[in-house]
Amino acid sequence: MEVKPVEDLPIRATPDDLASVNLADPQTFADYDLTDFWRTLRANQPLYRHPAVGNNPGFWVLSRYADIVDLYRDNATFTSERGNVLITLLGDGDSAAGKMVPVTDGQRHKELRNVLLKAFSPRVLSRIGEHVRRTTRTLLAEAIDRGEGDFALDVASKIPMATICDLLGVPGQDREYMLSLTKSAISSDDQGEYSEAADAARNEILQYFVGMVEERRAAPRDDVVSVLAGSTIDGEFLSEDEIVLNCYSLILGGDATSRLAMIDAVHSFGANPDQWASFKRGDVSVKPATEEVLRWASPTMHFGRTAVRDVEIHGTRIKKGEVVTVWNVSGNRDESVFADPDRFLIDRSPNKHIAFGHGPHFCIGAYLARLEISEMLLALRDFTAGFEIVGPVQRIYSNLLTGISSLPVRFEPVSAELEELVL
Repeated sequence: MEVKPVEDLPIRATPDDLASVNLADPQTFADYDLTDFWRTLRANQPLYRHPAVGNNPGFWVLSRYADIVDLYRDNATFTSERGNVLITLLGDGDSAAGKMVPVTDGQRHKELRNVLLKAFSPRVLSRIGEHVRRTTRTLLAEAIDRGEGDFALDVASKIPMATICDLLGVPGQDREYMLSLTKSAISSDDQGEYSEAADAARNEILQYFVGMVEERRAAPRDDVVSVLAGSTIDGEFLSEDEIVLNCYSLILGGDATSRLAMIDAVHSFGANPDQWASFKRGDVSVKPATEEVLRWASPTMHFGRTAVRDVEIHGTRIKKGEVVTVWNVSGNRDESVFADPDRFLIDRSPNKHIAFGHGPHFCIGAYLARLEISEMLLALRDFTAGFEIVGPVQRIYSNLLTGISSLPVRFEPVSAELEELVL
C-alpha cells in the first residue's frame, strides 16, 4: 500500500476585504485558508494595521521574514513583558511578566534562561535521547500493528508529553491528566468551550506545580523542578512563582510544537505521496525532512511585542505602547526567503525557518522538538510500507496554534515481525 493523497474538507478562501479578517478570533482560522491573505500582506502591506474589533484594540502585523527576525532580535525597542501572544497583549497584560522566561527581558531574562539551560544540560539530554527513541518506536510499532487508529491520539500526543514529563519529574499516572490540561490551555477541540476551559486548565497546571515545588524542596530528585527549586541568582533562591511559572511554560512549550508538527508530518506526507516515496527510499535524510516539517507546520502562528518607544518601520511610525505581532506562519512562506514556499519539499536547502522563533527568546526546547520529530520520522520510515488517511481530519481551535487534533490513519506494516524491530 502506498501513501494515498489526502482529500481534506474544503475551507473557504480569504475574503477580498482584508479588514474583515480578524486575527484575534480563533474562528477565523477555523473558517479560512489565509494563504492568500498572508501573500497579499507580504507583497503590499508588510506593516499592516489590524483594525480594532469589538473590545479588542487595533494592533500591528508583520508578515515578512526579515521584519519578523529583526523584531525578534530587538529587545531594546520591543518588550515581551506586557505579553507575548494576542490574548495577553490585547488584554490586561501577562501576570507572569518578569518571572517566566518568555515574558521577561533584559538581565533577568538572561539569568532565568541560564538556570533553565542547566536543566537542559548535555548530560540530561543525552540520557533523554535514547528514551525518546524507545518510546517513539514502541508507540508507532503498536499503532501500525493494530493497522488503523488515530495517529494524533495514539502516537503524537504521547511522545512529547512523556519526554517533558520525564524531565520535569511528573509521575506516569499524572501524564494523561497533564496532556488534557496542556491541550485545553492554549487550544481546544470544541470552540464552544474554548475560553472557559483554557482559563481553568491554566490554573490547574499552575496549582499542580505548586504541589511539586513543595515536594522537591523537601526531597530533591534528579529532575528539572528540583534544579529550579535549588537554583540561585545572585545568592537568592528563585521564588515559588518563578519556579511554577517556568514549569508551566516548559510543559506547554514542550508538548505543543512537537505534537502538532508530528501530526502535520503524517498529514503532509499523505497529501504529498512523492515526498513520502522519496523519504521511504532514503533519497532524503531525516535532518532536512525534520526541518521542512517544522517550516511547513509552523505550529505556533504568532508572537507579539509592545513598543517601549516610538519607532519607524516601513516608513510608518509605531508609537510607544502599541502592540506589534509577528506571524511565523507567514514568514515561513516568504517568497523572498524560500523557493517555491507553498510546496512541502523535504529536501529543501537552505531552510532557515522561524518555527522556534529567533534571537534572545529562541525556544529552549528546540533540540528536544527536533529529536522527537526526527525519531518519529525514522520509525515511520522503518515500520510502515505505506499509509492512508481514512477519516475526517479535525483541526484545533486557536488563534495561537495551528494543527490537527484527530488524524485517522490506516497503516501497512513492513513485515509481520514488526515487534522484533522495537528496540
